[in-house]
Amino acid sequence: MIFESKMAYMYILVCANGGLYVGSTHSLDKRIAEHNAGEGANYTKKNLPVKLVLAEKHTSISSAFRREQQVKKWSRKKKIALIEDHKEELIELAKKNFK
Repeated sequence: MIFESKMAYMYILVCANGGLYVGSTHSLDKRIAEHNAGEGANYTKKNLPVKLVLAEKHTSISSAFRREQQVKKWSRKKKIALIEDHKEELIELAKKNFK
């Protein structure tokens, strides 16, 4: 039996309150519609509507989920640098400050 690999996504939404929400899914359009219908996470339900600001393609849902978990730990400033594709700023924000 041959299984087709399904594309997966790590995504970032901006909510009505300005907050950022990070998630992962197989079906990006469907998931965004679910969030906006109040069927998503509790955070997005309370801060509708949401708007997609970043989507990264992954070859598996496990890869997308690992990336989601990584990005969720980032500061807001670092997430915004990712969204805006500011590579130099991302590099600087990734450096450890041992002061």
